[in-house]
Amino acid sequence: MPSLQLIPPTLDVADELLRFETDNRAFFEARINSRPAGYYSPEGVRAAIALAEREAAEDKGYQFLVRTEAGELVGRINLAGVKRSHFQMADLGYRMAESACGKGYASEAVRLVLAKAFAELGLMRIEANARVGNGGSVKVLLRNGFRQFGHSLRSFELGGVWHDRLHFERHAS
Repeated sequence: MPSLQLIPPTLDVADELLRFETDNRAFFEARINSRPAGYYSPEGVRAAIALAEREAAEDKGYQFLVRTEAGELVGRINLAGVKRSHFQMADLGYRMAESACGKGYASEAVRLVLAKAFAELGLMRIEANARVGNGGSVKVLLRNGFRQFGHSLRSFELGGVWHDRLHFERHAS
């Protein structure tokens, strides 16, 4: 297993984060919907970091940068839409740099964020979605103990084409 660290984004890494997003923009946008054009600027990234810090302080969501042991930024992972009362759940999302794919980073990042979600944050359920055809993401989820509980038809539009999504869940032990 690769040795990774999950670190919340802060303003002091804004330039590095902008480079990461810009360098991988075409790769990401071929798989997920694009961010607003204004995001790809120093101001846009700083605003996104400030929002991430605010959401964490308000217990609404948690974002992390995925770094290798050597400090290289290889991905991002988040727990969004935290619901506390009666649910204790959040939605998982992640994106790995094109150069980081196939190295086990996504699987390890998910393992680490689940440990944080269940132990540190006291969440009981994490949900995740994967587009049908995204076998890599499905494998990452299954490796981390997620089970599929649904399949929605034509529920995600990307580049003018509607795609099905698979819905997964993982519960705390």
